[in-house]
Amino acid sequence: MKYVFGVDVGGTTVKLGLFTETGTLLEKWEIPTRAEEEGSAILPDIAKALSDCLTRNLLDRADVLGVGIGVPGPVNDEGLVNRCVNLNWGVFNLHEVLGELTGFVVKAGNDANVAALGEFYDGGGKGSRSMLMITLGTGIGGGFVLNGKILNGAHGVAGEIGHLTINRDEQEFCTCGKRGCAEQYASARSVARIARKRLAKDERPSLLKSIPFLTAKDVFECASQGDSLATEILEDTYTVLGETIADACCMIDPELVVVGGGMSKAGQVLLDGIEPKFKKFMFHACKDTKFALATLGNDAGIYGGFRLIAGKTE
Repeated sequence: MKYVFGVDVGGTTVKLGLFTETGTLLEKWEIPTRAEEEGSAILPDIAKALSDCLTRNLLDRADVLGVGIGVPGPVNDEGLVNRCVNLNWGVFNLHEVLGELTGFVVKAGNDANVAALGEFYDGGGKGSRSMLMITLGTGIGGGFVLNGKILNGAHGVAGEIGHLTINRDEQEFCTCGKRGCAEQYASARSVARIARKRLAKDERPSLLKSIPFLTAKDVFECASQGDSLATEILEDTYTVLGETIADACCMIDPELVVVGGGMSKAGQVLLDGIEPKFKKFMFHACKDTKFALATLGNDAGIYGGFRLIAGKTE
């Protein structure tokens, strides 16, 4: 039996999984992400965690086919990382550095792209031939999977649909340094921020006014109870998402759009809100593009890491 490690590096924790070569998840666990001192401890910590896993499972290093890893930043096909701000990383070749630390073959990708690969093979995208995944969390991430492979692009930033420009008149900066990105209007963080701004100006009664630390989840819950202000905020959110996804789909014409991230926990109501807006903005020939919810949750990244190494196993 051969084995594969899937690794998903987040800003707070690193998620790791041990898989059989046929895709059975044998073990998953987490370690802290130590981003201090320019993130110098992160890769050695991962290498130690993988070695410890082999020891406790009495496995031979020679039986490991490789490590697939997703990181929160641009990564090209050769493994060159071009800065991961949340990890305090600069520019270096991740394949080479982690390969030297572990002795294993390493394949790396942007975390959103790797999660998309996991959903394509093992989650909401299973059975499709081409897919766009959009992740709605603190920001908006995305990933294209075409014929079973991640589309990274020349600089490792393909799929960054959260930074498509939606409003050219925006004066506030996005975290990326641009202005008017979709992420500024339709991420979970932005939904909450916009709700707080609207509450400060809107004199209508609203359930939102009784919530001290407002989140996007609160906006969804209040809208489900018929709150007019919450409903209007979500309608604006759906419009931005519909236009953003439509623009992205015009570039690669995917068979399926999979929606994941924390906001996807709202469920079918989220898709029901986005799809009519998508059809409004979409090029007519692509209006039959299907939508689905992601199903792997926080495990999407480790499953995608496995697929970076193993590819299609069926």
